[in-house]
Amino acid sequence: MGKLVSRDEILKIVKEKQAEGKTFVVTNGCFDILHVGHVRYLQKTKSLADYSIIMLNSDVSVKEIKGPERPINNELDRAELLCALSCVDYVVIFNEKSPGLLLEKIKPDFYTKGADYTLDTLPEKEIVLRNNIEVKFIDFVEGKSTTNVIKKCLDK
Repeated sequence: MGKLVSRDEILKIVKEKQAEGKTFVVTNGCFDILHVGHVRYLQKTKSLADYSIIMLNSDVSVKEIKGPERPINNELDRAELLCALSCVDYVVIFNEKSPGLLLEKIKPDFYTKGADYTLDTLPEKEIVLRNNIEVKFIDFVEGKSTTNVIKKCLDK
């Protein structure tokens, strides 16, 4: 899993490649049960820059956000699945509830979020504005979500 890197490693990679004129796009999420909606979102994210970085919520972080029954898949399994995708260049796991601290350190060219957010509702609004990070909102694939997958499994 050469794409799975530490915080220190990703900061070094970004600094070196940005010095070469390369661009970075960053997104974040739990990516608990990978589905086609995730893949399409990540493909659109990657299309924005030379390199894509996924800031992956750790198991601790997912539990804090989604509750004690989540995640379904542990952080290393989720990271390995993301690393297997050609549209993902790097994955870095973070423990905080919000990716804000890591986003501010990386300072990518672009940051993507789902289109259920706007700049005004974006928790990282101040960070992206302060660091001149361009935000791109990506539409969801209708009916495709981890919650829907879990519900369908439980209904069987």
